[in-house]
Amino acid sequence: MILKRLKGWGAIKYTKTSLYCSITDDREILSEEGKDTKRLLDAGAERVLWVQSPASGLEEILPIAVGRLSDLKGILVEGNSAIEFLKPDVVIFISGTKERFKKSAEKILSIADVVIFEKDLPQGTPEGAKKFRSDDMEGFLNFIKGLIK
Repeated sequence: MILKRLKGWGAIKYTKTSLYCSITDDREILSEEGKDTKRLLDAGAERVLWVQSPASGLEEILPIAVGRLSDLKGILVEGNSAIEFLKPDVVIFISGTKERFKKSAEKILSIADVVIFEKDLPQGTPEGAKKFRSDDMEGFLNFIKGLIK
């Protein structure tokens, strides 16, 4: 995975909730089998935060989470809604074999700088986006390394 080769990076996993906001950095919770946070840790993220919030709380809680990781080289953010508030330097859209996306995913695809796809390029991929098949992770990593130098 990407982060294994990019030591010094952090990650934020966003999960939408209906009532409360929280930021979790407890390794025991983050390391639970089957969780995206565990995958981020296993991939080599130096630190991972799990942000839970209703959409209405994102504007307040995401900058706090980013601030807690601001000493790192970079931050990978997983979660469509988070991108609307953070205005990231690079938006990477990873597409599986699904033919239909949620509305929030369609919106992110429309602004993606990079699209990674398994079999077919997703409909709605921006013309100017850099495109990589999922079996060309070396090409993708070289492209990202060029961006962060």
